[in-house]
Amino acid sequence: MPGIVVVGMQFGDESKGAVVDYMAKDVDMVVRFNGGANAGHTVVVGDLKLKFRLMPSGALRVKKLVIGNGVVVDPKVLLDEIEMVRNAGFEPDLLVSRKAHVVMPYHKIIDAGKVASSLGTTRRGIGPTYSDKMRRTEAIRVNDLVGDNFLEKLREVLKVKLHELLAFNIINDENELSEYIKRIYSEYSKYGDFLRPYTGNASILVNEALDDGETVLFEGAQGTLLDVDHGTYPYVTSSNPIAGGACVGVGVGPTKIDKVIGVAKAYTTRVGTGPFVTEIHGGLGDKIRERGGEYGTVTGRPRRCGWLDLPMLRYSIILSDISEIALRKLDVLEGIDSIKVCVAYEFNGEEREVMTPFVEELERCKPIYEELEGWEEMGPGSWERIARQGYEALPSQAKRYIEFIEEQLSVPIKMIGVGPKRETTIVR
Repeated sequence: MPGIVVVGMQFGDESKGAVVDYMAKDVDMVVRFNGGANAGHTVVVGDLKLKFRLMPSGALRVKKLVIGNGVVVDPKVLLDEIEMVRNAGFEPDLLVSRKAHVVMPYHKIIDAGKVASSLGTTRRGIGPTYSDKMRRTEAIRVNDLVGDNFLEKLREVLKVKLHELLAFNIINDENELSEYIKRIYSEYSKYGDFLRPYTGNASILVNEALDDGETVLFEGAQGTLLDVDHGTYPYVTSSNPIAGGACVGVGVGPTKIDKVIGVAKAYTTRVGTGPFVTEIHGGLGDKIRERGGEYGTVTGRPRRCGWLDLPMLRYSIILSDISEIALRKLDVLEGIDSIKVCVAYEFNGEEREVMTPFVEELERCKPIYEELEGWEEMGPGSWERIARQGYEALPSQAKRYIEFIEEQLSVPIKMIGVGPKRETTIVR
């Protein structure tokens, strides 16, 4: 009955998609439990490179796929991804929870018109959709989208939201409301017709799979430090990417989770605004960004790059009770003579080994570094050869780097990524 949760340990973009895709060969079902189309998971198989925003990253393993109730679904994006997977030669076995909420066109306009720039949101309508979910009277769920009363529900909701439609100039006056409703219904009813065969009671399906002894992989979007409750609020997302989010975002009991795998890069990145203790400014940060392809999967925004932050990883381990770590993008650090690792923070003259999520404190924290010897730049094809040969083939300095992190965190690193492809993953 193994239930395995994969979570990001940093600010997102940790290559969780590659980990899920690799692990999916040995599981029966892959379940996405939070977030929306603001999260991008890139999967590389040979010459094929697909970018998922809603579908679980196990889609190319032809597994049972589930989108849980904790996800906010942009139906157009999901339709496009289903077609993308089909065009790649795969037929997705997908079930979307009817309890999931729907991102509507006005959500994106409201998102762009609020404080998107100051908070660094992707303007994909995610925050406003979650806000409507919590307000209850202003939300549309997948169950409404695919049901017989969608038009009636749409009218009911938009009457309540009339003040917002006017405030954000979505319509000019109340007389335009009826026509606006017709336009949305014309488009979204078609999405509902397309998605209807893919919808159902995801909670029951996933629990039955676990009770039948199947292995279920729960995939989170974003990362721990973007958790709306436990991250660097308000510079966060609008859902819970930590392991506990899998229980709420799908509808399974915590005793059905057997293992939590934390995914971290061998360095740290962050998109958008917010405090970043180990950020590298200047040429080396730019070099890491270019070598690591550190640009947002969804937005294309350049990511800020910095040294590995162990206080951050310790905080993530505490929140999700992480059992083991998948360390990604080790190859990006090649050719750097001396690699810094932040082992603690200095705050008001005191040393802190665990990250604080409070931005007013985090902005005043200074990194305490230890420096490790780097390894030389590897030639073309070297990382693929090393991955085939296994852990012992890694440069001695790279192995020391990995073992130093393990010693500091007291959690084993079981998987190491030395490239974006499936065949560049080392399992210890």
